[in-house]
Amino acid sequence: MKFGIQMSNYFTTWEDTLSTIKVIEKGRWNSLWFSDHFLPPIPGANLESGVAFESWSLITATAAVTDRLRLGILVSGNTYRNPALLAKMAATVDHISNGRLNLGIGAGWYKGEHDAFGWDFPSVRERCDRLEEAVELIKMLFTSQGPIDYNGKYYKLKKAYFSPACKQKPHIPIMVGGNGEKRTLRTLARFGDICNIDFNLPGSPEIFKHKLGVVERHCEDIGRDPAEIRKTMLIPFRLENDEKKAADVRKSRGNWALYGTSSFIIDRIQQYIDAGAEEIMFGGVPSKPALFERINDEILSAFN
Repeated sequence: MKFGIQMSNYFTTWEDTLSTIKVIEKGRWNSLWFSDHFLPPIPGANLESGVAFESWSLITATAAVTDRLRLGILVSGNTYRNPALLAKMAATVDHISNGRLNLGIGAGWYKGEHDAFGWDFPSVRERCDRLEEAVELIKMLFTSQGPIDYNGKYYKLKKAYFSPACKQKPHIPIMVGGNGEKRTLRTLARFGDICNIDFNLPGSPEIFKHKLGVVERHCEDIGRDPAEIRKTMLIPFRLENDEKKAADVRKSRGNWALYGTSSFIIDRIQQYIDAGAEEIMFGGVPSKPALFERINDEILSAFN
C-alpha cells in the first residue's frame, strides 16, 4: 500500500516546509503534493490575507531537494493556466525531478480567488468542457512526435513543437482530480492515468467504491481496461490521542474522515484499501517534522 501527503501551501514558511520535506523524503511515504490556490482555500473564513505560496514554484523547489518521492500538484486548476503552458511546465519539472512527476489537473472551484486575481470563472458546464479539452490537448503534447495542431472550442495550437519531451516513458502520468460522475470521471476514463477522489467532500469507503464503479462503466463505454487507471484518494487526516475529542470532530466533519487515534485510523485506512484504494493521500497535516515522524512510525509502518 502506498501513501502520499498533500502538504499545506498556507499559513506556513518555506523554512518549515523544507524541514518537513526532508523528513517525508526519509520516511515510508510514496508521494508529496501541494494544492493549487492563490488565497487560502477557506471561503467565508476571512483568511484571505494569509500566506499562500504558489504551488508550481514549491514543487519545482521540492524536485531539486528530493531524490525518491513522486511529486505533483493535487490538483492544478485548469482555469489558471493555458494547458499547453501547463504541459511545458510539467515536462520541465519532470526533467528536474529525474522522472518523478505526476501531472494533476482539475476544473477549478474557488470563485473567490478568480475574482481577486481577475480570472474568468465560467459555469460548471464550461469548466468541465474546458477540462476535457485541456486534458486531451496535454496528452497530445506529451505523446507528440512532431508539431501539434489543435482546434478546440477553447484552446488552439498551430504547429506547436513540444521539446523537451517527458522524461518518463511513455509520458508523465496524468491525474484527473474530482468526483463528478457525468463529466470529470468520464474525462478521466478517456484521457487520464490516475483518478483522485477528493474526500474533503462527504465520503465513505462505500462512496469511494461507488465512484470506482462509475469509472469502470465509463471505461467500458469507450473500450478501455479500467485496470490501466490507478485509484487514489485525498482525505482529511488528524492524529488525536483522545478518542472522545476525535469523535466530536468526526461529528462535525463526517465519521468517514481519518480523525482519531492510531488504531482508529489504521482500521479506517484498511476499509478504504478493501474498497479499492491503491494510494491514499492525507490532507490538512501541519508542516511539523515531529508530527510526520510520528505518522510514519505509528500509521505507515502498519502497512509497509
